[in-house]
Amino acid sequence: QVQLVESGGGLVQPGGSLRLSCAASGSIFSIYAMGWYRQAPGKQRELVAAISSGGRTNYADSVKGRFTISRDNAKSTMYLQMNSLKPEDTAVYYCNAHFMRNDYWGQGTQVTVSS
Repeated sequence: QVQLVESGGGLVQPGGSLRLSCAASGSIFSIYAMGWYRQAPGKQRELVAAISSGGRTNYADSVKGRFTISRDNAKSTMYLQMNSLKPEDTAVYYCNAHFMRNDYWGQGTQVTVSS
């Protein structure tokens, strides 16, 4: 079983940047497919970006060209670089680890984009 802890959220102005981190422990990080999800008030949780164990990435259309997902297996950490942030990016961002039929979640980190 893997434990996930997100960090890096906060308040940022429109057009600004943030870098989220997801630190994993308790298991072999490299075997997991990883992803960032977000949930805004009153909305369903949605996939933002994902990265496979082999490093293949995919993004939601709404963040393509602005967000970059990456992973450092040596540090058991996943990142989400978010640039050109918009008010509609405001949400709680969750880290997910997936392996076979198992999904693990972090506690979430709040990202607020507002002037």
